Amino acid sequence: MSCGEPHETDCSEVLDHLYEFLDHEMPEGDCTKFEVHFEECSPCLEKYGLEQAVKKLVKRCCGQDDVPTDLRSKVMGRIELIRAGETVPEQDVAVSGAERPAATAE
Repeated sequence: MSCGEPHETDCSEVLDHLYEFLDHEMPEGDCTKFEVHFEECSPCLEKYGLEQAVKKLVKRCCGQDDVPTDLRSKVMGRIELIRAGETVPEQDVAVSGAERPAATAE
């Protein structure tokens, strides 16, 4: 993924270390480089926002317990779709932690 523009920090480096950034597990200097990159690169900023939302959702739904297998499978499936360049419809992204309502016939 790349916006096609040159950056001081390459998109692949940012995406390879995104969870280190999200988990505050990298040196401050590297964090600053990533923040600058996000200001310049909207595709990487979008990916960062998605991964941040997933982490928050899992934390809210599961607290400190292990992640349920079915939730982990759903999240990993969506991540793989995104990595493959496919778009995940917004209604498929759980926001409240509740299951989506069943479709109704008109």
